[in-house]
Amino acid sequence: VTYLGKVSTTGMQFLSGCTEKPVIELWKKHTLAREDIYPANALLEIRPFQVWLHHLDLKGEATVHMDTFQVARIAYCTADHNISPNIFAWVYREINDDLSYQMDCHAVECESKLEAKKLAHAMMEAFKKTFHSMKSDGRIHRNSSSEEVSHGFESDDG
Repeated sequence: VTYLGKVSTTGMQFLSGCTEKPVIELWKKHTLAREDIYPANALLEIRPFQVWLHHLDLKGEATVHMDTFQVARIAYCTADHNISPNIFAWVYREINDDLSYQMDCHAVECESKLEAKKLAHAMMEAFKKTFHSMKSDGRIHRNSSSEEVSHGFESDDG
């Protein structure tokens, strides 16, 4: 994938279309500085509990630099964007040093629409496994219905 970057986003309700504006901003920055010599600059690995974004060097090999995202802090993901069907994006709750947080929209460009949709489905499966594990471990209290919590994470893949 090609990591397009991240931008802060506002709002607390993440519904269909909520990533459109941030993705357009990231897409414009990317196309202005586009270097098609080495289009794939990252590898996105989605697992229960964590998502790893491995950054690649110019030879396409993984570098030591990797971003880690906690699945439980991903509020929304989608592979349905008007600007390009090949974009997969997710909204992540980043916790700052002072314990405040901000919502960042991250986006990657995939080789195809199908690959973007596969990432959205993989993210949803990772969330389901993480949620069920946290619920069985008692980290999610029983008074929160699973339906309420699962609706907090929606995969909108068109």
